[in-house]
Formats: sequence, structure tokens, C-alpha cells
Amino acid sequence: MSHPISGRESSPTHTAAGHTLWYGVPATDWEREALPLGNGALGVMVFGGVARERLQLNEKSLWTGGPGSKEGYAHGNWPAPRPDALAEVRRIIDEEGAMDPGEVARRLGNPAYADTDGIPGFGNYQDFGELVFDVPDAPASPAGYRRGLDIAQALATVSYGDARDGGERRQEPRQGGGVRTRFSREYFASHPAQVVAGRLAADRPGQVSFTLGFAAARKGASVTARGGRLLIRGVLDDNGLVYEGQVRVLHHGGTLTYDDGRITVTGADSATFVFSAGTDYADSCPRYRGEDPHARVTATVDRAAAQPYEELRAAHVEDHRALFDRVRLDLGGRMPDIPTDRLLHAYAGGESPGSAGPADRTGPADLALESLYFGYGRYLLIASSRPGSLPANLQGVWNNSNTPPWSGDYHTNINIQMNYWPAEPTNLAETAEPYQRFVERLREPGRGTAATMFGTEGWVVHQNTNPFGFTGVHDWPTSFWMPEANGWLVQQLYEHYLFHLDAEFLRVHAYPAMEEAARFWLANLHTDPRDGTRVVSPSYSPEQGAFTASASISQQIVSDLLTNTLEAAEVLGGDEAFRTELRAALGALDPGLRIGSWGQLQEWKADLDDPADTHRHASHLFALHPGRRIERGSAHAEAARVSLAARGDGGTGWSKAWKINFWARLGDGDHAAKMLAEQLRSSTLPNLWDTHPPFQIDGNFGATAGIAEMLLQSHSRGGFVDVLPALPARWAEQGSYEGLRARGDFTVGVDWRHGAATEIRIVSGSGMTAKVRSPLFDGPFRVRRADGRPGGHTARDGVLVLPTEAGGEYRITARTG
Repeated sequence: MSHPISGRESSPTHTAAGHTLWYGVPATDWEREALPLGNGALGVMVFGGVARERLQLNEKSLWTGGPGSKEGYAHGNWPAPRPDALAEVRRIIDEEGAMDPGEVARRLGNPAYADTDGIPGFGNYQDFGELVFDVPDAPASPAGYRRGLDIAQALATVSYGDARDGGERRQEPRQGGGVRTRFSREYFASHPAQVVAGRLAADRPGQVSFTLGFAAARKGASVTARGGRLLIRGVLDDNGLVYEGQVRVLHHGGTLTYDDGRITVTGADSATFVFSAGTDYADSCPRYRGEDPHARVTATVDRAAAQPYEELRAAHVEDHRALFDRVRLDLGGRMPDIPTDRLLHAYAGGESPGSAGPADRTGPADLALESLYFGYGRYLLIASSRPGSLPANLQGVWNNSNTPPWSGDYHTNINIQMNYWPAEPTNLAETAEPYQRFVERLREPGRGTAATMFGTEGWVVHQNTNPFGFTGVHDWPTSFWMPEANGWLVQQLYEHYLFHLDAEFLRVHAYPAMEEAARFWLANLHTDPRDGTRVVSPSYSPEQGAFTASASISQQIVSDLLTNTLEAAEVLGGDEAFRTELRAALGALDPGLRIGSWGQLQEWKADLDDPADTHRHASHLFALHPGRRIERGSAHAEAARVSLAARGDGGTGWSKAWKINFWARLGDGDHAAKMLAEQLRSSTLPNLWDTHPPFQIDGNFGATAGIAEMLLQSHSRGGFVDVLPALPARWAEQGSYEGLRARGDFTVGVDWRHGAATEIRIVSGSGMTAKVRSPLFDGPFRVRRADGRPGGHTARDGVLVLPTEAGGEYRITARTG
């Protein structure tokens, strides 16, 4: 597959080391070492053990809590009306300026959080269990062991020999008269087939033997084996959710027997298996229940088992590469032939091939790791979010606990949003469909919360939500109240429109959610008695300080929501009275942008910022990223820079990832690259998962989005496409990318040398005029269409104005000589 104009291969061949994670020993630690596969709904972690192979499984809708929960469930709404509670909190804040978080939670939260293992009725994402392959007579010291994950094909592999022979494939006699055998295993999670599948093989006939069983993750699951099929079925004690998994085994040669919930294959040439699972969950309020999963899972497994393995595998690889291959990134690195954990250790400060040392990474191995990490983030998004599934949660789709950290839920104060930051710019828009559907499905329960807790129209959601429409509150003082989350959630629906200019999507999906969220805020903005501005009250800057009126993040999100809604309304036409109301609200709204006494961007309306504060949240910079209000070079941008410098380069994984994006938006590529290095050195596990700690996938996604921001930006209110806006010195010598996306429905590729673009390639999806900024346009250049004809354009002050045709392809190259 090649890209338009350039004709280059969109990705190296599947054997390229640059797209492979690999290790020289089996995994023993789920979080740090096992390798992830997924098809959106199903997740699997591959350990690669020799005598015992473990495939730990997840099905994303397997959740306790919600309707039918033993703890009861009311979507987090107050169990009884509190007609004066919100007004009283606002009055105290008006009079005293601030309010203790614990006191606000006592008045506005739902108590009893501390008396249970979690939020009552909220539930937890569940571990499905493990497929376990016990291999008889497995070598204690396998030869040439290798465990890998090819992210370009989404294939996990394990291979080893049965003697210490250096991994050679020669069939030579061993001592004792035996013949060396090379064993191989391959696994994948297919989205087209909705199964996890694999093959166990050897390079000599009759050598494949194993017993397959299932290790249940909870009591009460039944496991039966019959006719080459293992059936796992159960009902969650908490809420009665029905779940089922099935695995079929097909053997080539040898024999297959079953007993006591296990399947045994003996003396086969090879064997394949297919697994699928499901529950009776449905994303429909108020019951959140659908059909029993048995018929669906049976049909899915049988359909996959009826296909030849090579066809099943080929369909999976084709489906995955159709998404993965859209983007190619070359930072000038060269991947050495060493295991990924050693590569990461070297990057973090150990002995590194081709590097000057940990303080200033410029070696080819380090550049290759950074490129691999970018691709891995895209891989993880494809694996954990596909149409028809729930969105990626705090751990994507992977979880090995029935009481995971933070329930494995959806945090709306950045985490679920960060999960989808790479979707549009890195050309994976389809992966955002579960997020878009999820947000739309929150509107119905969110209306109930708006009516119950606020007494107004519109819809709202607070800081935590689950698959069962939890839109209300718990009572953890520093993380329970964030009604402006509705504005942050719908922002990405509007971003999808901006990247694709799909008016039908805007009209049917994005705008209704945006309008209803905006109407909530038109009804709930409070007048600040000090200056008459309209403010969010009570508001809270995530995880620090007191409750106040008009915390900067609250004001910035509401401003973003009302501005985007007004823009969308003007695109679609219609209700002029509503547009007038939006304009008036924006005119009266406190801006949430103030420069404080030490030059910082204030986190609160009052100048309360402490220059010694290094808290991981920098939420008051929302207007810089992912918002679009702070333009590079402005006074507010400089104030944001001061705030970032004061916060420092520490923090947890997701925090460092956000800082990559912040520094990229400020045009400081070297500092963005420094944050990427910090992410890899101290917040990345050997399997390249992000760690909070513990594992949280948002850091992977946020860092991938940050790399894209370093290479291409298009958020400017002026509609500019900025090429290489934050290219760091260590990437400057040479590099290229293909397939990144810009708002205005443009697909972009760039080559650069010595820090400057030498060629820019643009494909126009909708025929809009492209306004491209690059120093390339300050010198001699030429514009050509795909057929070689000149492209009409104007250029001035480093800006190319290029009228385009829908589907048109354009190449801009520097003239030399």
C-alpha cells in the first residue's frame, strides 16, 4: 500500500524491527511484561510461558454495578431532593470566596463512599479469566527463546527450541538420539471475526501436545468441555450480568480428548483455537441489558472456526493494516537488534547503542524507540477502541483485577478525553466511534441529573462515569464535582467535524449533544457579585485548592463549549434566538484567562498560584491544549510558559504526556522532546505501557498525540496548517512523515533536513483552501498537482494560500540550485 503523490510504501514490511517489541524471556508480571492484543471489545495479554502459556482475557462490558446492583443504583443522583443545597454552597462562596472541599462534598455529594469498596452501585471493570495451555515435556531451558509483538500486523508470537542449540532450525540429532524441534505460537485479536485466535505449531510433525483449561477469575463460573469446545458461563453476583466465553480447538494430526473442563491435544502437527466472549449488557438506558450472549458467542466462534486459519489471519492483518498503515513516521533512527526492555533501559540511562548519553539523546537507537513508541500508541488505540465496543477506559481494554484501580472506569477530568487525542491527528477517526456513541448515550441519564441536582434543562456528567450512565456524584472531596465535564466531552465530537467537515455528522451526532450541554450552562451560570461576570460556581481545579467560583479550567471549558456550539450553529443555520443567547453569554462570561503577579497564567480567579507548586495537574492551561484560545506568541502563551516552567517536568505518566502537548503548542520542540524523554525514562514499563503508577493507558495516547502536535498543528483560529511547528533539535537532521491529519480535511506528509521542510504533500478531502505556514515559503519553491501541473497559489510572510479541489493532491518542494 502506498500513499498518494509520494508513491512511498506507507509502512515498512511486517518484518521491520521498527514495528516490533520483542523480549528474550517469558513474561511473569502482567502489568510490566505481558504483551497486549485487542479488537476493541476483547483484550488478551500474552505471557509466552514455555511449560505453561497464559492468555489473560477481558471482555469490556463485563462490569459489576449499575441496574440490579446489590448496593442499589440511581445514576449517582441524590436519593432525595436537596432544593437549597446548591444555592447555599454558592452563597457561601460568594460571601467567603472559597469553601473547603470536604464541606462541599458533605453538602453536594452522595455519602457512604468510604463505607464500601467503591462508589455505591458504581461497579468495577472485571477480569474475565485466563486460557491456560499446559505443555508436557516442555524444555526447562528452551533454545533461542523469543517473544514478540508486531504492531504493524497486530500479531503476538512466541518461538523456542527444545534444546540449548542457539535457536537454530537444523534437524540434527541431539545427544540421546533425538532431533531438535523448533516450536512456534502466534496469536491475534480479530475485529472482523470478533475472536481471539492462535496457532501452536512445530517444524517437525507430531510434536504439538498441550492441555487447554480455563482459570476463572471469580467463583461461580462453570467450565465445560465437549466436542472440541470449551464453554465458560457465569452470572455476576453483584448485578446479575450474564457472561459467556467459548473456545474451539482444531487439531491437525494427533488426537483430541476432553475431560473435567479441559481439552487435550496429543501428537499433533499443529493446532489452532478461536475464542470469543460476550455479556448481556446493552448501552441503552435505563436497563442496560440485552439478549443472553449464548447464541451470539456460539455463532461467532463457529463462524471463525469454519474458516481456514490463514484466511482468518489474513483478514485480521488486512483490517488492522488498513488503519495502522495510514501513517508512517521516520525520525532518522535505526532499531538495533536488542530486546525492547534493554532498549528502554538504555534510553533511560544505561549503556545505549549509538547514543551520547542520557542527558542528550541523539542516537539512532533512541530515535527508533521514540518512533516505535508513537506507533505503539496508535496500535493500542486500534486494539482498545473499535466500532461496536465501549470506549477505551483507564486501562484501554486490559485489566487483571476484579477491583482495579479507580474501578477501571472513565474519568472525565482528562483521562477519557486524552485517550482519544490521537484519533483525529494520527488518522484513526474510526476508533473514536465508541467514544462518540458513549457520549451520546450519557445524554439521557445526564438529563435526569441536570433536573434532579440542578433543577434545569440540559444534560450533565461529573468526574466519574461507567457503562451504566453514571452522571451524578460520589463524595470524594477532591474528585467528585465537575459538571463542566459535559463541555470537555463534546469538544471531541466537534473536533471530528473540524477534521472531516462532515456536516451530516455535525447535524446528527455532535450538535445535539453540544447544544444540550450549552443549554445546561446557559441555565446554570452564576453571576459573580464582585464584578457581574457569569461564572461556574461552585468550581474546582482538579485535585488541589479549595472550591471557588470560576476556577480557570471551568471558565475555559464553558467558553470552549459555547464558542464551538455557536460555530456549529452557524454552520447548520436554524435557531437564531439560540445563537443570540450564546453570543450574549460569551460576552458576559468570565474569560478564565488572567496573568498573575509573577507572570503566570492564573489557576483561579484570585491570584492564589504558588510558584513552588509542582502538582501534576496543570488544568488551568486547558485553553492552550486541548482548547484553541491561546495562540502561540501571545501574552497568554507566555504566561502559560511561565506556569509550565514552575510546575516542572515531573508528574505521573498522563501528566508528562499532557506537557508534551503543552510545549508543542508553545512551539518549544526541545522542551516537548524533553517531556517525551521523561515519559520514556520514568513513566514507561518494559512492555512500553504508561504507568501512573499503576498502569494507565492515557499516557500512551497523550504522548502519541503530543508527537503529532510537534510535527503538525491546525488548531489556530485563523485556520492555519502549521508544518513542523515544534521540531526538536534531536530530530532535525532528517526525517519524514506521511498521513497525519489537519483540520479542514487535509492529509499531510512532510520531508525535512537540517530542521527545515524540503517537501510538503497535501491531499484535500473537501476542497477547502489550505493556509499552510512553513519557513519553506520564505524561499524559492514550487507547487505541483499529482499530474504534474502547477498548482495555483499565493505566498507571503511564510504562508502559502492554496486553493484545492476535493480529492486533489499537491506537492510543494523547495527549489535548489
